[in-house]
Order: sequence, then structure tokens, then C-alpha cells
Amino acid sequence: MAFYVVGDVHGFLAQATTALHAAGLIDDEDHWSGGDARLWFLGDLTDRGPDGIGVIDLIRRLQQEAAAAGGEVGCVLGNHDLLLLGSRYVPDALVSEQRSIIQVWALNGGKDEDLSGLDGARAQWLASLPAVKLIDDHLLIHADTLAYLEFGETIDEINETVRSFVRQRDPNVFGYHTRLLFRRFEFLDGQEGVENARFLLTVLGGKRIVHGHSTIPETFGVAPATVDGPMVYADGLVMATDTGLALGAPCVVIELPFKEPASESEPSPVQ
Repeated sequence: MAFYVVGDVHGFLAQATTALHAAGLIDDEDHWSGGDARLWFLGDLTDRGPDGIGVIDLIRRLQQEAAAAGGEVGCVLGNHDLLLLGSRYVPDALVSEQRSIIQVWALNGGKDEDLSGLDGARAQWLASLPAVKLIDDHLLIHADTLAYLEFGETIDEINETVRSFVRQRDPNVFGYHTRLLFRRFEFLDGQEGVENARFLLTVLGGKRIVHGHSTIPETFGVAPATVDGPMVYADGLVMATDTGLALGAPCVVIELPFKEPASESEPSPVQ
């Protein structure tokens, strides 16, 4: 079956539907047309863009339509998704010593329309999302960090830990765990990054980490308008997919396994 991923959409519904149309996964009326294909989003569905609730509703509907056609649509939980849930249910939870979760949400592009539109059904759906998913040797996570291992030693343990603290809504636990997913760049720094990536894959399985969270333009010094695909790094063990929609980059649907152009070489991190 064909397998696709999409990085952080961040409320840019129009750009996401344009990319899904181009990939043949939805039709002119935005209904699933991908047959038995699998499509996974890598978190951060809301904030920054104009219609985060529209993105949530699109994915929820496509999940049902794809399942009916023998396909699959899924999503892993991002830190912005946790910020939105926390702002709805535990707004005073501390993400840092100085700031509450709703303050961090607002400072990181939170939209009042997303918060007011997060009703019980949408919140329950977000809270049910896995933090980690392994598909065809691709380890899907949101943030480029080893912090997932603080939630558990297996994918099932990690996902249960995350679902548990989201369900319980304890402000202290919610704030601390949300803070973990703000970490980044743990696969980026030379040999240490390679070793970190190899370690995570050894513990959780898979042959390549596929993540969002850290935008390609900011991480690799690429002009947003020129981003037309993912960035593979750390000796090929890691793939970054967040094109940077809020920076002006397009939304890109990435087919996996990704076939890298023969002329491209390992990118050098920006110093």
C-alpha cells in the first residue's frame, strides 16, 4: 500500500488540501480518494495558521472515509496539540517556572478560534492520538528528541503514558510532560546526533526516524519558498518533514520510502 506523511500543518487548511489534492489523496470536494493508501500527519495541527479546527475536522473525517475504502489516516500528537488541550482543561499548568501552559500557547501562535472551537468531541480525538507510531520501518514521532523515552521503554508504554496524563489532567504532570516535547535538535549534531538517532531506533524499532517540529528553513538554513520535500540527515537515519508553513513554505505530502535525488548529499547544520 502507498504510504504518505505530512509535517506540521499548523492551521493552514487551504495549503494542506491543495497538497492532498495534488497527491491524489482527496478529490475536488475534499473527500478521500486515496483508496487503500496510508496517510499520517506528524502533529501540530493547530496554532499559527487561520483554521486549526478545520484541519482537525478534515483529518477526523478522512479517517472515517479512508477506513471505509480500506485505507488509513492517522496522526501523532504534537506539542502544540498538547498546548491546545492544556489551555482548554488545565490553563494554569506550568510549562516553565515562569509561564503557564495557556501563556506558552498564546506566545507560540495560539488562536482564540482554535481554543473556542475545541469542543468535547475534538478534544477527545486529540487526546486519543498516539505519540509514537512504527510503520514499515519508519518511526513516526513529532519532535526530534529522545525525550519520548522518558514516557516509557516501548511504543505501547509511551503511548499509554501520554494518553494517561492527558486523560487525568493533573496540572503538574500535564505541564511537565508537555515541556518535554519542546526539546529539539537531538539528532542534528554530528556523530552525537547519529548516535542518538541510532539509540532511539534500537530501543523503539525501525530504520529511519520521521519527525516534524523543527522547521526545515530554520534548522537547515533553506529559503521557505524553495522547500519542496523533506530533509534527510544523521547518516540517513532521520527525516525532517516540517516545511515551515507559517514561514511561507508550501505544504508537502511525502511518499515513503522516500527516494532521495542521487545528486544530493548530507546537509550541514547551520552554525
